[in-house]
Amino acid sequence: MIKYILQRVALVFLTLFIILTIVFVLLRMLPFPMPVGTPDTLFGFFRHEVVLGNVIQFHEIQLNRAGDPITPLFRFVDHQGVPFYFYRTPISTQYFSFLRNVFTRWDWGVSTSIHLNESAFRIIRSRLPVTIRINAISFVLAVPFGLFLGVVAALKKNKKTDHFISTMSAVLIAVPGFILMIMLLLIFAYGWRIFPTQFPVPTDPLSRRLLGYVLPVFAASLGTIAAYSRFTRAELCEVIASDYLLLARTKGLTKRQAIIRHAFKSAFVPILPVILGGVISMIGGNMIIELIYGIHGVGSLFIDAFNFQDFNVLLVTMAFFTFIGLMAGILTDISYGFIDPRVRMGGAKR
Repeated sequence: MIKYILQRVALVFLTLFIILTIVFVLLRMLPFPMPVGTPDTLFGFFRHEVVLGNVIQFHEIQLNRAGDPITPLFRFVDHQGVPFYFYRTPISTQYFSFLRNVFTRWDWGVSTSIHLNESAFRIIRSRLPVTIRINAISFVLAVPFGLFLGVVAALKKNKKTDHFISTMSAVLIAVPGFILMIMLLLIFAYGWRIFPTQFPVPTDPLSRRLLGYVLPVFAASLGTIAAYSRFTRAELCEVIASDYLLLARTKGLTKRQAIIRHAFKSAFVPILPVILGGVISMIGGNMIIELIYGIHGVGSLFIDAFNFQDFNVLLVTMAFFTFIGLMAGILTDISYGFIDPRVRMGGAKR
């Protein structure tokens, strides 16, 4: 198992490296996103780009091979009348400079539009806490409620309770999270005025800040609860019809005891990957929810970086989502060996 885990971790970082390389090259092939600001601010930005290796600086206009002048990215004249001309370096130079900066100084570059000249990594770090809190609360609610409803539906198979849970699950699965968020806003925020219409700011009272989490948490977790309950019911119903569970019933166990003691444990093996995969779907689906509710999280940051062509912020945000997705895959594979003793990696060869 240890060897297998180390191999999977190494594969995760290799996959992350390849994905980020492809994204980096594709982003750098696009036209340079010219930042907006005062001449002094822009001069500071391009001087930092020179340090990062993305831009090269000259004191005179450069010519191409035909002898024609090349239009610089930015021109600046200091107080002494010295001109500065900034040109973009080749993509290969930018790439190796990017790797050097990330591995030696953990410098992912600076923002070009969201917060000019501010570290891209510092921006995403400031947005992480609220995203983690919303997704953690949603996950904590979704798992027990989803499993509980799935078990209840399996125990009450083909009865009114099962039909009600299955119908509601199908409806909630079909409706995207951001549609649920809009409906909850219209009813509970704009209609009944129970909850804030926008996500509270840190300076708001504690009670208002706590109420601000209710709507996005419910919008993010309802669909996941429905998916978990539907999948749990399907797996339990399949296991209940198996021969070994019928044998347990003939030995005197009630239907409830047989399901809880034996069936649920066997059914949990295929259920676990769905639970871990739900973490990724939550984070991805919450992008639109954060945008609708005005939550300054990583999801809304990704959309803002895409809309404003803030490539450095976009790259570090994509690195975050990619890493979370790859780690969820590792946890899913490793968990099989701990839940089901029949699944072991690196066992002795016969």
